[in-house]
Amino acid sequence: MKITIWGCRGSLPSPGPEKNIFGGNTSCVQLEYKDTCIILDGGSGIQRLGASFDSKIKEVNILLTHLHMDHIMGLGFFQPLYNSKIKVNIWGPSGSAESLEHRLRRYFSPPLFPIRLNELPSHISIFEINNSSFNIGELQIKSEYICHPGPTVGYRIEANNSVFVYMPDHEPALGSSHFPDLPEWTSGYNLAKNADLIFHDAQYKNSEYANRIGWGHSSYEDAIKFGCLAKVKKMILFHHDPLHTDEQLFKLYYQTKERMHVPFEIELGIEDKVYELP
Repeated sequence: MKITIWGCRGSLPSPGPEKNIFGGNTSCVQLEYKDTCIILDGGSGIQRLGASFDSKIKEVNILLTHLHMDHIMGLGFFQPLYNSKIKVNIWGPSGSAESLEHRLRRYFSPPLFPIRLNELPSHISIFEINNSSFNIGELQIKSEYICHPGPTVGYRIEANNSVFVYMPDHEPALGSSHFPDLPEWTSGYNLAKNADLIFHDAQYKNSEYANRIGWGHSSYEDAIKFGCLAKVKKMILFHHDPLHTDEQLFKLYYQTKERMHVPFEIELGIEDKVYELP
């Protein structure tokens, strides 16, 4: 599996010279395995991905974690949607009140966007998921609802005993009064268990999280505690706060490593960084 970060910023695109290292585009990750191309979330980073898209790819699967604007705002600017020769499958969480297709049509319509979903040249199929298991090509995928406002899922993707987990918006401490001691009561545990590589929400420093409980995001400390509970092998701290500069992110990272014992490898998510799982 080849995994490329096209955007790892949270909540709002925030370009600027003070954020050149980690990037300002919102969540978008590409996973390639043999002939299969999966895109996780359609944040602003998907525009750059579409502009460099391999012309040999005739089918792409977009897996949405949820429909907050920072995770879908780039969809309308994804060039393969305007190519009738490419089939696009969009997967996303079902909701209790509205279908996934209806919620997507609200984005693909004025005044939010000038082109409607049924006006796009690409052949588009929409699939609703919940606590589901399904295959795309040779990839085995599990989705599961996790703690974040609105219908939100995380993904576990497996191939040849390699496991990649994607949870960019997640507040694991919210669901259990005994976090991080009881895995059966911890949101996302079943997805993350023994993952080789996990991209996980780490939007806040600890002092910020104290005033943002229930907003759906994690502190650095809670992200690492969650990784310890799930016995992950490597964690990429993801969904950087739009207010945090490169300097602040480096400072948070090194302060956290000095303060906590981290029994697995951790890195900060960096736009354009590529990972490969054997």
